[in-house]
Amino acid sequence: MSNPVFFTASGSLDQMAPEGRFVLEGPEARHAVTVKRLAPGEPVDIVDGAGTRMSGKVLAASPSGLEVECTAVVVEERPGVRLVLVQALAKGDRDELAIETATELGIDAVIPWQSERSIVRWKGDRAAKAHAKWQSVVTAAAKQARRAWIPEVRAAVDTAGLAAAAGAADLAVILHEDAVRPLRVVLESWLSTDAAEGPREIFLIVGPEGGISQREVTKLCGQGAVTALLGHHVLRSSTAGPAAVVLASDVLGRWAAPAA
Repeated sequence: MSNPVFFTASGSLDQMAPEGRFVLEGPEARHAVTVKRLAPGEPVDIVDGAGTRMSGKVLAASPSGLEVECTAVVVEERPGVRLVLVQALAKGDRDELAIETATELGIDAVIPWQSERSIVRWKGDRAAKAHAKWQSVVTAAAKQARRAWIPEVRAAVDTAGLAAAAGAADLAVILHEDAVRPLRVVLESWLSTDAAEGPREIFLIVGPEGGISQREVTKLCGQGAVTALLGHHVLRSSTAGPAAVVLASDVLGRWAAPAA
C-alpha cells in the first residue's frame, strides 16, 4: 500500500537528501496528526505539488509539526503530452465533480469555461472565490490520489478566449454527440503524425448541461479544434471529461505498466 501524502510548498524539498530531516508545519501537519493520527515510526510521503516526492519515516508528531526522516527523494517528470480539461461551468457543482474526478484520473491542468449555455456565471468577487474553490478541489483530489503534481487551474475564459487558447494547443478536441470520428481515432491519428519535440498539450473540451452551441463549435473549429465522439450515449457534463481522460490516458500509454 502506498504511503499517505501531505503537501508542502513548492521548492521546499529541493535540498532534501536521505537521512535528512524535514518538519511539516501548518494545516497539513495538523491533518496528519489529528485526523490521520500518524505516529513515530510510520511511513509517509511529503510532496511539493510540483513533482518532488520525499518518502520518509515519522520521527515525532504533534499538532504544531510533523518531523520526518527522509529515506528517498524522487522527482517525477511531467508527461510529454499533457491533458488539459476545458470544463464548462455547470450548475449543481457538476463542474467541481468533473475536475475532482479528472484530477484523480491524472489530468494535468484545468480551464474553467464560461460557455454560452452555462447557467452558472463567474463575475466580480464570485469569480475569484470560485477559482480558489476549484484550485482547492483539485488539490484535495491530488492528495487523495497521492499525486506528486497538483493540476493547475488556469484563468477562466469565455468562448473567444477559449478559441485563442485552442488555436495555440497542439490538439483541441470538442467532445460532441454529433461528431463522426470516435475520440480514440482522433487521438491515434494525431499521435501518428505528431513529430513535435518537447511538451505538448491536448485540450479536452466539455460543454455545459445544455450542450455546446453550433456557433461555439464553428468558432472553435475555425481555430483548429476538431470534434470527437466519446460514446453512443449522452454523458453528463460531470462525466464526459473524466471518461475522456481515461480513454486518452490509455491511448497515450500513460497507464502502461512500467518497464521491468
